[in-house]
Amino acid sequence: MALSTRQASRAIRNVSALRPARCNLSHIETLLPKPRLMSTQSRLRRNGTCASVERSRNPQLPKRSISSSTRTEWTAPDISSRQVAVLGGGVLGRRIAASWVAAGYEVILCDLNDEQRNAATHYIEHSREEYSKITRNERKHAKFTTTESMESAVKHAWLVIEALPEKLDLKIQMMGQLDQHASHDCILASNSSSYKSRLMLDKVDASRRLRVCNMHYYMPPGNNVVELMTCGETDDNVLSFLKSKLEDAGMTPAVARKESTGFIFNRLWAAVKRETLLIMAEGVSEPKEIDKLFMTMFRNNPVGPCGMMDAVGLDTVAFIEDNYVQERHLDSTARDWLQKNFVEKGKLGAKSGKGGLYPPGETTKSSKEEGGHHDNLAAPRLYFLDIGMGSNVVDLQKATTSGKIMTASADGSNVRELVGDQSMPDGIDVSISSGKLFWTNMGKSPSGDNGSIMSANLDGSDVKTIIQEGQVHTPKQIKIDHDNKKLYFCDREGLRIHRCNFDGSEHEIIIQTGNHQTQDIEDQTKWCVGIAVDPKAGKFYWSQKGPSKAGKGRIFRANMSMPEGQTASSRSDTELLFDKLPEPIDLELEPESQTLFWTDRGEYPLGNTLNSAYVGMDSADEMKVKTLARHFHEAIGLKIDSVNQHIYITDLGGTVYRFNIDGSEKKKIYETDSAYSGIALAHLN
Repeated sequence: MALSTRQASRAIRNVSALRPARCNLSHIETLLPKPRLMSTQSRLRRNGTCASVERSRNPQLPKRSISSSTRTEWTAPDISSRQVAVLGGGVLGRRIAASWVAAGYEVILCDLNDEQRNAATHYIEHSREEYSKITRNERKHAKFTTTESMESAVKHAWLVIEALPEKLDLKIQMMGQLDQHASHDCILASNSSSYKSRLMLDKVDASRRLRVCNMHYYMPPGNNVVELMTCGETDDNVLSFLKSKLEDAGMTPAVARKESTGFIFNRLWAAVKRETLLIMAEGVSEPKEIDKLFMTMFRNNPVGPCGMMDAVGLDTVAFIEDNYVQERHLDSTARDWLQKNFVEKGKLGAKSGKGGLYPPGETTKSSKEEGGHHDNLAAPRLYFLDIGMGSNVVDLQKATTSGKIMTASADGSNVRELVGDQSMPDGIDVSISSGKLFWTNMGKSPSGDNGSIMSANLDGSDVKTIIQEGQVHTPKQIKIDHDNKKLYFCDREGLRIHRCNFDGSEHEIIIQTGNHQTQDIEDQTKWCVGIAVDPKAGKFYWSQKGPSKAGKGRIFRANMSMPEGQTASSRSDTELLFDKLPEPIDLELEPESQTLFWTDRGEYPLGNTLNSAYVGMDSADEMKVKTLARHFHEAIGLKIDSVNQHIYITDLGGTVYRFNIDGSEKKKIYETDSAYSGIALAHLN
């Protein structure tokens, strides 16, 4: 029984995609989403694909043949006013889309996941300069749109590139739906690196098969190789046509002369990976030594096979190796060792947060370090605030309205301004699922009740005030409760902690330490500054910094739910966790380890530090504070990258730092004469 169009769209869910994040660039738009239907899994179970999967494991696959009566002569598609459609907005899908956009080809990307679509849009926008280098800046970037509707994506496409997860049954179903809904002259290409496209033809009409092929990308923009391969029935002219278009787009295409699992280079690379894994499985050597030898012998390689496998993902490596083991009857020792010691333990490499062959964060390089094209795949995008008080501000009369939201790659490159003319911004956080940035503006004067809470799209457009002046006094750090879609923010001179929805509605006060309209406002021990949330435990944390350099800072904890019958000023569930701290500022909780981190801008030697303490509910009565790093210039902003096990810190001296989560390997990744306050991050790659 044939699947409906909207059921087929569901198959894209497992890739990664998201509801359109609308950018202020005219060439980036979003199509309206369509209703979603039954899950891919239930549909696949109903239709059944066991025979196809079994056939993929059989090395003696029968060759398809097609009679001259069913073979149609190929003619090149008309590509004027038509798009390249990319199905799947994951790591490779968004890179494939970006490469065509940079080459001047209109692209529509389809993915059911809102967060993935937003991340893809944001990635393409931020990577314009890198991809422009592929065509030597000779092309104007084309229009780019996203949608969750497969039918809308392929309706007018001249080329569809499937970049879905490596699940054969999923690809078979999708190819069948593409055959039904794509134009008759549209070319259907699979980005699969594991499966020959001939295995995906079960539901594809014989007349379409001459336009089906593999089109396997590596990792643009750093590696622009694309390998083309026949499905066994592909017209040679189709491959020649695609080769010419890829060359026009700045890629380096290669055409496999015949069907080959692993194409050309991956067969060679598979042998290198397999022997590397065997060397470790047999206890002959370890990752750093292997990679050191590899990089010494092959001097143009900035990364070795172990580092590359971590960057790609050890689950992917194991999956590909399993295909080779099954098809070629190879020894399974390397695959089994990798599966048992890493994959089954969740140690999948750079993307997992638990590391892999190397510790977490090893593949995240700074701009001063040489890296390979697979490095930084798991690195985040940074968002940090220039408060407007640095020496970069020339006109001091405008100092209190010269604040900026900046964004940069995790290595400190690709820095640019997203939003300007802000009134002393202090705290920032980001929601990729909603496509929004949220930040606090302290206002023109701490003595005035003129702070505000702001929002904008990820590209800096559609700036809105969601909490108006007069409703908050001097807002400081802000944190998102992603589970409940709530904003939490501290109000320093306001002596309060606030909570509201993303649009500013349901605004409420959940902590009140005094009355800011009385002399209480002068008591700095009541000033709330830093905030952290733990939705799963139902807790939030905050700092009350105390007078400058006075050693009277404190950190508290309370329940997210207000005790029945109590108020923000009378609630009985507040816990004092730490006191007599130099001057604690921003907070960050690592929920898995139940470790609280904070910056402190107090007096040396205990101030201007990065600190941590275990705050789990089973902790001892006396929680021990650890100083992880020292010697900042008025440390303020703090954010944990849990994927790479890194900590990012900003200070008023104009520096963005990165550390390992234990405080080691301090690196300055960006330094100017500005003054930086809050920092946030998001994983877009």
